Amino acid sequence: MIQATRFRMPAEWDPHERTVMSWPTSAPIWANAVEDARQEYAATARAIARFEPVLMVANPGDEANASKGCGPGVDVVSLPIDDSWMRDSGPIIVRDEAGRRAGVHFRFNAYGERFVPYDKDAEIAARVLEHLEIPSRRSPLVLEGGSITVDGDGTLITTEQCLLNANRNPGWTRDEIEDELREQLGVAKIIWLRWGRLEDRHTDGHVDVVCMFVRPGAVIVQGCDDHANPNYQRMQSNLKTLRAATDARGRPLQIIELPLLPLVDVCDDKVLVGNTNFYFANGGMVVPVADEATGDGVLNIFRRACPTHQVVSVRARMIGFGGGGIHCITQQIPAGT
Repeated sequence: MIQATRFRMPAEWDPHERTVMSWPTSAPIWANAVEDARQEYAATARAIARFEPVLMVANPGDEANASKGCGPGVDVVSLPIDDSWMRDSGPIIVRDEAGRRAGVHFRFNAYGERFVPYDKDAEIAARVLEHLEIPSRRSPLVLEGGSITVDGDGTLITTEQCLLNANRNPGWTRDEIEDELREQLGVAKIIWLRWGRLEDRHTDGHVDVVCMFVRPGAVIVQGCDDHANPNYQRMQSNLKTLRAATDARGRPLQIIELPLLPLVDVCDDKVLVGNTNFYFANGGMVVPVADEATGDGVLNIFRRACPTHQVVSVRARMIGFGGGGIHCITQQIPAGT
């Protein structure tokens, strides 16, 4: 087992070896529309495969379906899973100054035991690391990857609503959680937002639905200008915190605000398709949208924020119905030496 000393989680825009995803199972969360979800997962995998290799984890018995759906540009591996949110149950790769990698296997309890069973997902991080032949270490902290965003320069942003929730780490103090994040991920500065999105019912306010780093010192943030919207106070609180914050190097943050778009109708439900839940690939950026024809009117914001990346959009209505976005279903494997 590798010790945590001197390892740091790279920024998501650092070069990747590949992206890991997992193929949707027939879990009840898809409301008998799992094939629709699989179409959006496959489209996401193909979009990322334009920029870097993609490895799709499929439940035993689902390999042929995943291979057919994703096409020849995506590798499929058979590993047991309960659900398909690799960002949250998968490993987080850290790297030392020499470029040597290790995978941190945080504890996973299916968002405070909301979804059962989850025993396979609780071990998928270790199985992915074994498949990729990356050394691993375990942390006693319950942590989902979507609950944090880092700049690779020592700064981490999270939400109190999620990480301080008693259904994750009862008995842990805020200081103890910060100490474990510093030890495992090599961060020096932790910025706590108060809230996630009101509609983010499954994850208790993951930060990747309201805020993501796009480069050191710059964040894309979910805004809200409508005083009547129930998210208004939450998003204004987050913006106030970020405008007052400095990063680990003492720099004030550049705030790039996204408009808050209406919810969309999916399977007789009102669904959040969060544009902030985007994914960096090697030279690319994949943005979840409700309407591919218009790009939800936000793609130029991303292009201005990341002019060195090719911005593409993927329809993510069913992914939103399941409770996430493009970032939620992907996990980067940073390149090593």
